[in-house]
Amino acid sequence: MVGNSARQIKIICVFCGTNPRKNEKFVEAANNLGRVLAKRNIYLVYGGSNLGLVGCVSTVAHVGGSQVLGIISTALAEGNFIGKIVGEELRVPTIQDRTWKMLDNFDAFIALPGGIRTLEENFQIVSWT
Repeated sequence: MVGNSARQIKIICVFCGTNPRKNEKFVEAANNLGRVLAKRNIYLVYGGSNLGLVGCVSTVAHVGGSQVLGIISTALAEGNFIGKIVGEELRVPTIQDRTWKMLDNFDAFIALPGGIRTLEENFQIVSWT
């Protein structure tokens, strides 16, 4: 076989926490991921928040020049539970719709530390793919 048969990753979805209490090692890893995404011009899809680790990744990637899409449920957006959206915003009716839409919009996913919702998202993605 001639050439590289590996699939090129152009869009990465990141699942991680929004908790404002951040471990410095986790923050460093999240910021580094954002820098790598920007350097490689990889499009970031995430759950739409500027809080916690997800805020670190999305902000650093966006500032570095990556396209960033935050997918958020209407209830979370209107309740102002998640802070501001970094990059483009796509609102969907429910959390389940959010996860389905995220699944439709990535080549690979990365999980960083988070809470119960982060674990649930990871299990859903793994079981659906």
